Amino acid sequence: MRAIRIVLTGVVLLAVAGCKPATAPDAAGPAKPKVALIMKSLANDFFGTMAEGARHHHAEHAADYDLSVSGIKNETDLTEQVNLVEQAVAQGAKAIVIAPADSKALVPALRRAEQQGVVIVNIDNRLDADVVRQSGLTASFVGPDNRDGAGRVGAALAAKLKAGDEVAIIEGVTTAFNGQQRRAGFEDAMKAAGMNVVAIQSGEWEMDKANSVAANLLTSHPKLRALLCGNDNMAIGAAAAVAAAGRNGDVLVAGFDNIGAIRPLLADGRLVATADQHADRLAVEGIELALAALKSGQAGADRATPVDVVTR
Repeated sequence: MRAIRIVLTGVVLLAVAGCKPATAPDAAGPAKPKVALIMKSLANDFFGTMAEGARHHHAEHAADYDLSVSGIKNETDLTEQVNLVEQAVAQGAKAIVIAPADSKALVPALRRAEQQGVVIVNIDNRLDADVVRQSGLTASFVGPDNRDGAGRVGAALAAKLKAGDEVAIIEGVTTAFNGQQRRAGFEDAMKAAGMNVVAIQSGEWEMDKANSVAANLLTSHPKLRALLCGNDNMAIGAAAAVAAAGRNGDVLVAGFDNIGAIRPLLADGRLVATADQHADRLAVEGIELALAALKSGQAGADRATPVDVVTR
């Protein structure tokens, strides 16, 4: 029996060795890095366009990396976006490219991810510089100069008004850096043109919220001549409120993002101007920066992306 056992053991060892010789190279080659793109609200066409751009880039570079794409239900669901960061790490992402819903609240989760060896690239909405510095997070930024873009949109709108006209600003989430910068850009343009800013309220980037805010502003400020909105979703809501009040042509509306749904409003004059920050390229720039960082082992320099004013 002992001899039989020895022979059988030898056969098994030979069979196992034959399945995968110890010295044979891995035929599959090294694993491709996984990049996780985490966006804000998927209800916003802007992020749909961003996702399309990322998927198109991945299709052309499928041999170089794997891609996962996710986003949150609404613009203020910070807990869910933190969960998406943690899920990406758990699923083996080597890089996270993120458009944070809040410039401060996402920093701790991203720092934890970085401590586990994940490259972080911040796109669209810049993380708060002070909070980032205090946390020790190293994150490259890819995105536009929102203040300059909003300033140029505001100037296009102001050209259709006269000095002293009453205008209001519907800003985005107040803790989002890009929202703060767009508000500042609108204020810059209104001050330069001599307009009277009578109200600034948050529409939280959401169409329905902005519609309600705009309706109230139109009632409380009957001489209002314009509504400057921090994104196109809010501009659509504001334009609907203007139409419901029977003030089309009397109250001008401006937005930011140049999403597909806004173009009919530009064509018929319900919207005066918006800004195209090229959503389809934003994520691609972020992904390329992340891949370069993974290859070099060093974070890349920030990348400024263009903003173009779009009018009728």
